[in-house]
Amino acid sequence: MTHTYQLTGMTCGSCEAKVKSALLMVENVTKVDVSKDENSATITMDKHIALQDFQKVLDNKYQISAINHSEAVEQTKSWFETYKPILLIFGYITTVSLLIQLNNDSFNLMQWMNHFMAGFFLIFSFFKMLNLKGFAESYVMYDVLAKRLPIWAYLYAFIELGLGLAFLSNFQPILTNWLTLIVMTISIIGVLQSVLNKKKIQCACLGAVFNLPMSTVTIIEDALMIAMSGAMLLMMNN
Repeated sequence: MTHTYQLTGMTCGSCEAKVKSALLMVENVTKVDVSKDENSATITMDKHIALQDFQKVLDNKYQISAINHSEAVEQTKSWFETYKPILLIFGYITTVSLLIQLNNDSFNLMQWMNHFMAGFFLIFSFFKMLNLKGFAESYVMYDVLAKRLPIWAYLYAFIELGLGLAFLSNFQPILTNWLTLIVMTISIIGVLQSVLNKKKIQCACLGAVFNLPMSTVTIIEDALMIAMSGAMLLMMNN
């Protein structure tokens, strides 16, 4: 995509060169044209980049602002485009697990959560298996256990597969939910650390197939599994 911005503060050819060089250093920027006469910068990028990311690389005397487009709209579009794979997966799992409930006389929350978690673990383990080595290399960068025990990164994909099959077949539900609670709690610790420390690393939730950044979306998906497994354990004990 290409956007034109107002860029003030340039007074000479040297300023143009300095600004262009700085903007080209921003990740995902592919082309930059600047003009001191028009106080503008036309930037071509692989995906939308937040205005503050451009301002960060510029000297304070240069001020960049959006024209001809809404930053809020573009950032929203960029967010949906970035996380489209996860959103689609959750949409498919939710829809299918809800459709299964049509066979029941009433909505069965326990059964729905079983099917939802089965779909979650089976699909996410599938993407990890497509490139197991690539997933493991990404996972050891932030998971607290995999950092100390690299083999855990490989085992994790198979554990997800096993959990998916266990939820699908309703095998030993108490054991399955406790294992899910423990495994996902360990997983979310590394995710929280990475997000809170604002580390720009790839999330390994969908293996190495999609280049998804670590963010609150990753926290939500792990927390959802923890919440569902905890809820089912409480329901089974009542």
